[in-house]
Amino acid sequence: MTMAGKLRDWTGKAIRHPWLRRGVLLAAYGGLLVALLGASSYLALSNFVRSGVIAVPDLVGLDRSQAEAGLATAGLALQRVEDDRFDEAVPAGHVLRQDPPAGSAVKEGSGVIVYLSRGRELVETPDLSGQVLQTAQVSLTASGLQMGRSRSVFAESGVPGTVVRQDPPAGSRIDPSSQVDLMVSLANPGATYVMPDLIDLPEDPVRDFFETRGFRLGRVKYEPYEGVPAGIILRQYPLPGHPLRQSDSIALVVAAQDSR
Repeated sequence: MTMAGKLRDWTGKAIRHPWLRRGVLLAAYGGLLVALLGASSYLALSNFVRSGVIAVPDLVGLDRSQAEAGLATAGLALQRVEDDRFDEAVPAGHVLRQDPPAGSAVKEGSGVIVYLSRGRELVETPDLSGQVLQTAQVSLTASGLQMGRSRSVFAESGVPGTVVRQDPPAGSRIDPSSQVDLMVSLANPGATYVMPDLIDLPEDPVRDFFETRGFRLGRVKYEPYEGVPAGIILRQYPLPGHPLRQSDSIALVVAAQDSR
């Protein structure tokens, strides 16, 4: 049975008029044609929209020149570059994030914004020269650093009790919370000499020798000694060969006149 034979009107009776059957067939054909045209238009529009669409490449971790070259290869442009934030993993000057993100579909020639890492956060060590330990510690804390070891050293310059050297040096860029070691000046002990042998020398020339050179004689004890003339040095302190500084006291035992 043909399609026309199966069609029925609203009364359920078979449609027997030929002109009516033709009208129904034409209407069905027209509907099919409209559906086909609609589908074709949709596909054509979809292809038109999709033409020239590019997936944004992943730029994270690249430096600026590499990111720009990668975008150019993909048919995109570097819209602008902005500094972002400190990051422990991504080196300074390398892409930390991007907008649009990697994999986004954009039209050919579109611009992409890249945000560069500022690298690890570093702080600059302050100049602590001439500061006492307490002040140096406050300066380090204010800079986000910590005081490490402190050692006392003899230094030709610098006020005793103040910082004369630091490690790392002033102006170094180091990680926050790093330690800075300090060296603190002690009072300069002056030049060190070797104590000469004074035994059997006369007291007066020895006294003149030391006093004219800034040394000081301490206790001088006189005692008789058989066979030794008065004024001859019998014993000394420091002993011969020992180190001697100008601040040291020199003690002598000198032969006295025999009173017998």
